[in-house]
Amino acid sequence: MRLNNVDLEKIQNFEDQIKNDPSTAKKTQVIKGEWIASDSEVQFQSSIEFEGGTTLLKVDNPTFMGGGGNFPGPMHYCFFGLASCYMGTFATMAAMLGIKIKSLTTRVEADINFSRVFGVSEEPTIDEVRVIINIQSDAPEDKIKEAEKLALERCPVVFTLRNPVKLVPKLEIS
Repeated sequence: MRLNNVDLEKIQNFEDQIKNDPSTAKKTQVIKGEWIASDSEVQFQSSIEFEGGTTLLKVDNPTFMGGGGNFPGPMHYCFFGLASCYMGTFATMAAMLGIKIKSLTTRVEADINFSRVFGVSEEPTIDEVRVIINIQSDAPEDKIKEAEKLALERCPVVFTLRNPVKLVPKLEIS
């Protein structure tokens, strides 16, 4: 059964699988990319592999960061990741609670201070990220708020933003 464009049967099957073998809950995500050092309208690109195939994502920094502004910059992709993950988790939690969504939109925004990037200050790059959701549904407000609470608790990107995650950088020089 699908509700809110979410396949509830697949979710239930995966949940059952995790309950039987918790190790199956862990999935490794890998992104490989290349900085384009020659003159190009793209500065960075990555061929992203996923279950259904591959897609090419391109980045070009804004002009004030030395790019041409021809493609989304890294923060666009960062916020897109947050928006899509949070909305997907929200829609899934709503579906699992039996909430039918008529419309669900989001807006993610932040004020970015680039002075740290240039070594001008030690101020945080971002103080806060604002996520605004607009939902249209006939479900009771308390049920919708329950879906929001669950989405905030369970969304992987929200978790990553709210909790320090160990970053393990490694430089390989060839």
